[in-house]
Amino acid sequence: MRTLRILLGAAGAGLLTAAPALAADTPPAAAGPDNRLWLFWFLLSTLLLVLLIFLLLFVAMVVALRPQLRKLYALPTVHDSWSGQVLGLLIGDARLVTGQYRDEQLDHDYDGIREYDNDLPPWWKYGFYFTIVFAVAYLGYYHVSQRGQLQTAEYETEMQQAALLLAATPDDPTKLTTFAALTAPADLAAGKSIFATNCAPCHGANAEGKVGPNLTDAYWLHGGEINHVYKTIKYGVTSKGMVAWKGKLASKQLLQVASYIESLQGSNPSNAKEPQGEEEAPAVAKR
Repeated sequence: MRTLRILLGAAGAGLLTAAPALAADTPPAAAGPDNRLWLFWFLLSTLLLVLLIFLLLFVAMVVALRPQLRKLYALPTVHDSWSGQVLGLLIGDARLVTGQYRDEQLDHDYDGIREYDNDLPPWWKYGFYFTIVFAVAYLGYYHVSQRGQLQTAEYETEMQQAALLLAATPDDPTKLTTFAALTAPADLAAGKSIFATNCAPCHGANAEGKVGPNLTDAYWLHGGEINHVYKTIKYGVTSKGMVAWKGKLASKQLLQVASYIESLQGSNPSNAKEPQGEEEAPAVAKR
């Protein structure tokens, strides 16, 4: 008890001594983000210091009161109770963690082989009981009452929410643009350069088609009208390996390469790939 009183006195004196200094060093409240961050770390460190002091005081109290705790733990009404087992942890009895029976021989004898009785740790048994309760609650909530969403329904809900959020942005892939094809020689030359650098490896140098489809005939997988071509280039078609060029090319560059592709209609290059998709008349071509 004397040790406890000394620690309590030292801790109290330290806090009283540090309080004026902390008050003097604390800057006035400000709205700046740096000051708020500094205040957050100051409060967090103060909280940790207080918790550390209380932990040290608790340990000192347990050490000082250990003889009295042992007498209390020896009482029959306390020793075998759950709270008594918690008390036992404080004085060195780990039954609550390791179990009550360890390497205790039973009276079973099988051809000279004796059986040990090792009690399962209580924390393991309580955890197992919890899994049973959780499984019953999960089954009732998700499968019997159907109040909770299963994985498929949750995925569909999140996709709908994502579509709503995406549709609220000005860059909405579900809406077509209203561009007209560029016809100026400078724009078509720029589109040709972009096509040769980025598109030719899949569609061929003359758009005759290689891994990707032929872009010079009247057949289109996703529509051949200028705004459909623009959309396909911008957002890609992931399921078919068409990458999205959004963020890699500017909007005008996307329109330039789309206009260049439109200018290649009917060019009939050599080694053209077989038609893919649906045929569309040039006047109403839609991609």
